[in-house]
Amino acid sequence: MLDESLLDDPDALAVADRRALLRGAAEAGARVRTAVRHATEAGINELKPDGRPRALLIAGPGTASVGVAELLGTLVGSSCPVTRIHPTGVAPAAGALRWDLPGWAGPVDLLLIATPDGSEPGLGILVEQAYRRGCTVVAVAPVGSPVTEAVTGAHGLFVPMATAPYEQEEPLAASAPGVLWALLTPLLALLDRTGLLSAPPEALGKVADRLDQVAERCGPAIATYTNPAKNLAAELAESLPVIWTEGVSAEPAGRRFAAALAELAGRPALTAQLPEALASHSVLLSGPLAAGADPEDFFRDRVEEAQALHARVVLLRDRPIGGLSAAPAARELALTHDTAISELEPEDGSELETLAELIAITDFAAVYVALASGA
Repeated sequence: MLDESLLDDPDALAVADRRALLRGAAEAGARVRTAVRHATEAGINELKPDGRPRALLIAGPGTASVGVAELLGTLVGSSCPVTRIHPTGVAPAAGALRWDLPGWAGPVDLLLIATPDGSEPGLGILVEQAYRRGCTVVAVAPVGSPVTEAVTGAHGLFVPMATAPYEQEEPLAASAPGVLWALLTPLLALLDRTGLLSAPPEALGKVADRLDQVAERCGPAIATYTNPAKNLAAELAESLPVIWTEGVSAEPAGRRFAAALAELAGRPALTAQLPEALASHSVLLSGPLAAGADPEDFFRDRVEEAQALHARVVLLRDRPIGGLSAAPAARELALTHDTAISELEPEDGSELETLAELIAITDFAAVYVALASGA
């Protein structure tokens, strides 16, 4: 059950927020600025690459690494293949995970390691593999972690992860707000130097500003009716989020939202991209999950019954390709099946800024769902 009254009680939210998730969300902009400084101190701005890499390989544990790989793949586009190296192992523990370079990887490829832990022996082994094959290695990880030593020993480039003192008390959830930007920002600066994307310091500064603006709009002191993140969290009470995305940037934001709801709040969610979602989820909306699906007598006594779980569409939009939009058809499909729909659309700005806004609002929403449901 979602305690909606908790959303408008900042003191109660602070008590419930044992993992400092709201603080992490509010500090996302500051995390970007710190990460930019760390990247500069590591010498990224002075790099003069001989050319673009043939391929980008990305390795790391959990949702954070997945998010970094998906966002970089979206931003790099077709200019360079981006491949995430999926870990194997018998458990998600740091000591059990292993990564292996693809057989084709070699001196013209770039290996990026993104980990909020840094104690994974498997990443150290991966760095050794890359060194033997001549791959350039760049890692973002906590200072003093074993990965640091491995990368330094392999003559790679290490950038300290931007962390906060309170995060040292317990392991970070990979979907925790702030972790993504701490890992992603130095790699954006690096790929800007290689010419694979445009993310100069001034652009990253605008991303930090946009994150700060979202924090002002979505903070715990802002009432639900004017707070887009709290409002979305309240709308998702007792529902199955069906996340539809439109626009290149919205797609990874939607998948991250689904991952954050699962990891932080223990809530399942489905995600698909428009217009394909209209076909793939049409039967879902017409089945027992539809809001109007109730074969029994409407007037029967439901006091002793558990509330039925119904789908709710969450439409994340950002600049549909070619100006063509499937949003009207999406609204019509939801309306036809008596399914409620929530919509988020960022303000104008660069691709990085709009992507940051969508991620920030949905990060706050996932945190509010987690806190209000006691997760």
